[in-house]
Amino acid sequence: MRKWIVWYVILLLILSCALPVEAIARKKKKVQVEKKELSKYDKLFQGKHVTSSAGEFVTLHRVNGKVYMEYPLKYMGREILLASTITTSTNGLVCTNGYKENKPMHLRVTADSSALFFHQVNALMNVDITKEKLLEVKQQNFEDPKWMRYDILTYSPDSSSVVIDMTNLFMDSEKALSPLPTKHRGLEIQATMNEELSSILEVKAFKDNASVKSQLVYRYSLLNQNSYKVIDNQPLTLVATRTLLLLPENKMKPRRSDLRLGTFLTSKREFTEKGEMLRYTYANRWDLQPRDIEAYRRGELVEPIKPIVFYLDTLFPASWMQPIRDGISRWNQAFEKIGFKNVVLVRDFPSDDPDFDPDNLKYSCIRYIPQATENAMGPSWVDPETGEILNASVFVYNNVIDMLRDWRFVQTAQVDESVRGKELPESVFNESLAYVIAHEIGHCLGLMHNMAASHAYPVDSLRSVSFTRTYGTTPSIMDYARFNYVAQTGDKGVRLTPPNLGVYDEFAIRWLYTPIYNASPEEEDRILEQWIDEKAGDPRYRFGRQQILSRYDPSAIEEDLGDDAVKSSEYGIQNLKYILSNLESWIKDDEDFTCRQKLYQQILVQYYRYIRNVIYNIGGIYLSDAKEESGIKRVAPVEKALQKASMRWIMTQLHDMAWLNERNLLKKITLSSLPSLDLTKAIGDVLANSYWKVALASMWSDDPYTLSDYFDDLYWGVWDSAITGRRLTREDQVLHQVFLKQMEENVRAIGGNPLWLFGNDQKIDMQKVYAPLEYDLCAYGLESGSENVFTRNFGFGYGWQPMVNTKMIHDTPVYYLEHLRRVRELLETKMDSFPSAEKDYYEMILYAVKQILGKQSRTK
Repeated sequence: MRKWIVWYVILLLILSCALPVEAIARKKKKVQVEKKELSKYDKLFQGKHVTSSAGEFVTLHRVNGKVYMEYPLKYMGREILLASTITTSTNGLVCTNGYKENKPMHLRVTADSSALFFHQVNALMNVDITKEKLLEVKQQNFEDPKWMRYDILTYSPDSSSVVIDMTNLFMDSEKALSPLPTKHRGLEIQATMNEELSSILEVKAFKDNASVKSQLVYRYSLLNQNSYKVIDNQPLTLVATRTLLLLPENKMKPRRSDLRLGTFLTSKREFTEKGEMLRYTYANRWDLQPRDIEAYRRGELVEPIKPIVFYLDTLFPASWMQPIRDGISRWNQAFEKIGFKNVVLVRDFPSDDPDFDPDNLKYSCIRYIPQATENAMGPSWVDPETGEILNASVFVYNNVIDMLRDWRFVQTAQVDESVRGKELPESVFNESLAYVIAHEIGHCLGLMHNMAASHAYPVDSLRSVSFTRTYGTTPSIMDYARFNYVAQTGDKGVRLTPPNLGVYDEFAIRWLYTPIYNASPEEEDRILEQWIDEKAGDPRYRFGRQQILSRYDPSAIEEDLGDDAVKSSEYGIQNLKYILSNLESWIKDDEDFTCRQKLYQQILVQYYRYIRNVIYNIGGIYLSDAKEESGIKRVAPVEKALQKASMRWIMTQLHDMAWLNERNLLKKITLSSLPSLDLTKAIGDVLANSYWKVALASMWSDDPYTLSDYFDDLYWGVWDSAITGRRLTREDQVLHQVFLKQMEENVRAIGGNPLWLFGNDQKIDMQKVYAPLEYDLCAYGLESGSENVFTRNFGFGYGWQPMVNTKMIHDTPVYYLEHLRRVRELLETKMDSFPSAEKDYYEMILYAVKQILGKQSRTK
């Protein structure tokens, strides 16, 4: 009995010990079952290689080759800009690092329960936001279209943001964001991206923006106009930086433009309660506000809240850095005159700031471009709602140094001994480079080219020491006035450069950036309008838009000086003759003749500019934007006497071009035809196609230079050798051929089409008479293949004078027919008087004339 009790007690003890152990086991098992599962957010990143960057705007994650973005709900409805910039490339000749090939996209973000949407903002349409009905009309008719959809993958842990996969946007899937150019020196670029070799490299997020860098791998081909592959299936790798920039909620107050002042523009349309559709533009400008308004109103110099900072590329040659800084900073002179100090600042690319990125849309930079382009440019990007400039950069190409050397040599070597060499002296180069940079910074501040500026100064004033030291060569450095080619060999002490800033430049800054307080938008418009009214009639403040395709106004062209093209060109040609006669002796250490050949070519180009500047007088029409009350004519043909004088001067030049054929030099350089022949052909083509301008100008003139006058002057000029018995030259023969071809085409149009005035099969291509010649592209810096060359409304918003169809207002073939009959009669009358060495040629011309006249009654 006792044993049983003992065993019972032992069993109870064992059970009492076993029960807690089992309970503990059950408890542990229960804990494992109730373990919390990973959230959708955590699952996106679990077990993956993640690089994250968080900013106040968005957070970015690079996850196994993908880009996830956390977009805050509080920014729904806000506007952003999305830009794409080339950062590096394996072919710097095709790609321009730092450049944005496409305009930044203007977007707005919305979301529903399952997706986030990017809308393209319809910033063109404006309404009065205080009018509820107008807002409703805009919402129904001009809503922002959806552009891209992204599924919401999850929410951030605090539910303040949605998470989306935006990888495709940064892998060149959208043409509007492609960093790759579509053109290269007139050739079409066709490219195919290799997605397997392309990748996401880096993500960064900041206060109001974020950037993603992608390596994009392509195969590309270059095609000419005939679709022939000049380069086929070549490799190209580039790194692109895409920036998302959050635009401010409190927008800059826009300033409406005035057509009489040359600013870049943001176009607007507005419908009113009256049913009107208004068209106007905002002037593009930076948002400059004084840091201390009261001090500013007291007339003290005040710093702006947000200065304009340009970051200077440290890859520039060291000797270029200071003149670039000088060119940038000189605009502070204009801002100080309106009460601001330290507005435009320049800083070197920082080496100790990991957040700095010159390809981020937040930074405006001066970039060094190692390409053999002789140029610089200064594009800018704006908030499309207001025209506020947010980013502006200057691109300075490597061969700008050659461009400056060429300019200074062919325009000033007659009076400046220091530029008579292969390289410019440091002081001259610095002075010239600073001018180029200042011109481009003017663009970055919102100023367009003003091609009428240099026409304000009398030609002979440019030979005056006192005048040029005070005013330089032009009232605006935004003109293409260049250097003082009017100054003659004895004009010592004359200033040879444009001013640091012209009076027009300072006035434009005043108009753009002077704050106007306590005024409604309508009152501000009237104040600004009055400022320009006060300058009306003063040629120094006249704005002349750049002409590209259709060139009518001879007072608003590039590469000219002074108010009289004949006189200034005469001075320029005298200088060219002096320079050319000394070219061989001035240029030393040029064993392969490379430098002398280049300078010789520039002399020929400069000569062509002088001739072309005078040709623009023939059929020229001065065009001005002016109020009726100003008394300034908006359309004013060039005076008849000036057109006739211009024609006589050009014909004199055509008969005296043999001096251009520097035979000793020509024997040492690349084999070519005689320059005088090439130029005779080019100038002859321009003259032969000037009939349409003469017809148009004569229609608007009270005392017109008529087509009859034009053809009469051509007759006496082109056939001068036969009329006067002067010795026939090869240049004469080229000129004869140009006009015979032109007459043949016109006269054939009569014989082939009885209704030639209205016929669709007329042989003359009216488009071609407007298109610049190859010589124009070279002489005036119009890049071949550039879209700007064939843009009818150049200037984005101003709408420069478009082409006018002159078929309805001229009867050119009639005059060509009469011209041919005069030539036939001339040659038949004088054939026996021609020297025997020339008689065969004139008999050939007579035969050709008779053949052309014989076609007038034929049908095709």
